[in-house]
Amino acid sequence: MPSPSQRARSSDLTRPPRVIARVLAGGLGARLGRDKSRVRLGRRTLTGWALAAARAAGLPARALRRDAVARCGPLGGILTALQGTRADAVLILACDMPFVPPALLRRLLRALRPGAAAVMMVSDAGVGFPLLLRREQCLPVVARQIERGAFSLQALGEALGARRLRPADRDAAALWNVNTPEELRAAREKIRPARLAKPRRAG
Repeated sequence: MPSPSQRARSSDLTRPPRVIARVLAGGLGARLGRDKSRVRLGRRTLTGWALAAARAAGLPARALRRDAVARCGPLGGILTALQGTRADAVLILACDMPFVPPALLRRLLRALRPGAAAVMMVSDAGVGFPLLLRREQCLPVVARQIERGAFSLQALGEALGARRLRPADRDAAALWNVNTPEELRAAREKIRPARLAKPRRAG
């Protein structure tokens, strides 16, 4: 007969994890020349687009503007997100990806199987945001990577044995980053409402 602790662990594996979302907004924005998290893109800031997508996917979400460990790339924000919650898992988005649709985030949530530590989106450039991490398993690994000076997401994915999820062809543009003035101009052009053609008058 299983002990109470064994029954508790079994229950943890079968129950849906409690997931929150965090948007990393503490980057320097060096290539854009300003704090990109506060740059406006249409009716929202870049951060606002990411928050809206996470909330539309059914998750409580907020932005993180200060990293627990500075100047270690995205791992500083990831560590902050994991340290700052008691949730089972954290869905982490970057503030410079305004076109991630809620449907893609829901697919990421479904991909976190029982016992798996992490799921990361992957493109031709390698693994990246958004990503989904189980707090208990991933927190010590992220801390250890920072201590070693291994700051890349690729190295973190390897250390976690993360499951990799590739977007469908229709979602390829969802992983587009806004890092430069040229990319910001292109993003503003992308969201500009199409002008409706005026109907011609009969006769």
